[in-house]
Amino acid sequence: MFGIEHYGVDPDIVTTAKGIADGFPLGACTAKEDIGNAFEPGDHLSTFGGNPVSCAAALANIDFLVKGNLAQKTAEKGRYMMKRLNEMAEKNKIIGEVRGKGLLIGVELVKDQKTRTPAAEEAAKTRDLCREKGVLMGHGGIKGNVLRIQPPLVIDRRQMDKVLEALDESLKKVK
Repeated sequence: MFGIEHYGVDPDIVTTAKGIADGFPLGACTAKEDIGNAFEPGDHLSTFGGNPVSCAAALANIDFLVKGNLAQKTAEKGRYMMKRLNEMAEKNKIIGEVRGKGLLIGVELVKDQKTRTPAAEEAAKTRDLCREKGVLMGHGGIKGNVLRIQPPLVIDRRQMDKVLEALDESLKKVK
């Protein structure tokens, strides 16, 4: 359920926000018992510390994630998207690298495969072309050349294919 679980790390503290309450304002700090017991009243106060409605939303959201087995389903969907994106990279030399975990995927665009010169303008144009096709994606990275694919965890195969098709068509126009 958490990215850290992919790296063999046993964290002492995990912080969560935004998505934990599915849009309601809430942040959470989960700590090992010995660390949690060391907090004094007020040590962990925050403006997004929670309210009853946000807490109820978080509990419902966590229940949905667990009962719906969304972590495993997200991993499967991510493998599908990564496979298709890597196939796309073989045909589109503007793609320098495809990377990610689950459904958090970055597609790095480059002007040249050998020099790996960042293609920031092409990334922005690709993002705009995808938007015209009804697909929203971000772009960023240190050099501004990475397309960010971050769909909702409940995306279905038809919707994933629409994203992939829009990206493929947009990349062909940008080359």
